[in-house]
Amino acid sequence: MSNNQSDPEIVGEDPRLDELKDRLDAAHSTEEERTCPAATGTDANYSLGNRVLAELLGGIGGGALLGWLIDRFAGTAPWGLLIVMAVGIVVAFVNIIRISNRKPDGS
Repeated sequence: MSNNQSDPEIVGEDPRLDELKDRLDAAHSTEEERTCPAATGTDANYSLGNRVLAELLGGIGGGALLGWLIDRFAGTAPWGLLIVMAVGIVVAFVNIIRISNRKPDGS
């Protein structure tokens, strides 16, 4: 049982395998190059969009909540809500303008 007569003799590597490996490496590198920069830019834009949305909703929601609390405890029915919510909207838009005027970090 120690004789392995059926095993073929190894003569060397097939040049087609080397060519296939080179082609696969080239394909992997071009695919990685194609997908990486787009994903980074998309993530940055998505993050910026979320920040703008959070500023807008936070300004409106925070102003409405504070205005409602002022109306509730001071008894100034709709005026506290309207005035503080308007201030919250103005602050939110100022922050959005500040975000949009910022220079990109990469350039």
